[in-house]
Amino acid sequence: MHRAFPLIGLAVLLQAAAPLRAADVQPRLAGDTRIHDPSVIEVDGKYAAFGTGEQGLYRGAIKVKTSADGVKWTDAGAIGKGVPKWAEETLGFQPTNIWAPSISRRGGTFFLYYCLSSFGSNASAIGLMTSTSFDPAKPGEGWQDRGLVLMSSEKDDFNAIDPFRIDTADGRAYLVFGSFWSGIKLTELNPETGKLIGEAAPVIALAGRHGGAIEAPSLLEHDGKFYLFVSFDQCCKGVASTYNIRVGRADRIEGPYRDRDGKDMGDGGGSLMLATTGRFIGPGGQEAVKTSTGDWLAFHYYDGDDAGAAKLEFSPLAWTSDGWPELGPLPQ
Repeated sequence: MHRAFPLIGLAVLLQAAAPLRAADVQPRLAGDTRIHDPSVIEVDGKYAAFGTGEQGLYRGAIKVKTSADGVKWTDAGAIGKGVPKWAEETLGFQPTNIWAPSISRRGGTFFLYYCLSSFGSNASAIGLMTSTSFDPAKPGEGWQDRGLVLMSSEKDDFNAIDPFRIDTADGRAYLVFGSFWSGIKLTELNPETGKLIGEAAPVIALAGRHGGAIEAPSLLEHDGKFYLFVSFDQCCKGVASTYNIRVGRADRIEGPYRDRDGKDMGDGGGSLMLATTGRFIGPGGQEAVKTSTGDWLAFHYYDGDDAGAAKLEFSPLAWTSDGWPELGPLPQ
């Protein structure tokens, strides 16, 4: 028997000052939750989720969902009219859709990073849109494209996709990114413009699997430490997907990041947080989200009860006594 997560229970949860215990069941989302590579933001108690564009729909533009409570979601269309004009000239080919958007806020400016590429290639680019008038009820409006932030070519040993921005407690800003090849990288941003802090900004290696499948990085600062979330293995194959969510921890944003067993994430380490469970197949594409009620994790999974459709899960993070993030059981 399926049990819906009661809305009144969520209201209590959102008002609670303490994080959930690891044993508490994750929220059961409702409405239109179809999304891939979700990035969620809370503004004035309302939520918006941004995801990878679909080929042939809105010309591949970033898809958007909205929610008044973080549980029931509604489709809100897309941002813009598709792939930006600068893409073809910069990359040498025309991408068919925009991948893995990531939204963040600094002061009154909202930053929306995104990537452009094609499967199996590291000829890729990360771009940026900004807005100073973002309205979570109308998330597709008010964005201005700021162009290229970072790119990679087939001559590079990294892949400039899956961007995520973190603004740290000391006022600095960083971009973490990467997929396959030599793994996950970190570079510093100008916190106001959102672009690289300089042309020669160092690129620091954080995690890798010696060319194996690792991607979708995001960073979370919590109690003086930094946590790196990544996805291992294969996405984008519906019910055949093998994605799983991993995490490591460091004392400094530059690393080294180690898992709960002490293994360096630069050498394939990463503690398992969530893998395929029941109808929740291949969970991944995750992002850590800071909200007014604590730290949450947004991720997608492929619904085994709905022909492998990619759907959103948005869940609070619990913290163990020794400082590790955990997710409660998935809803039935």
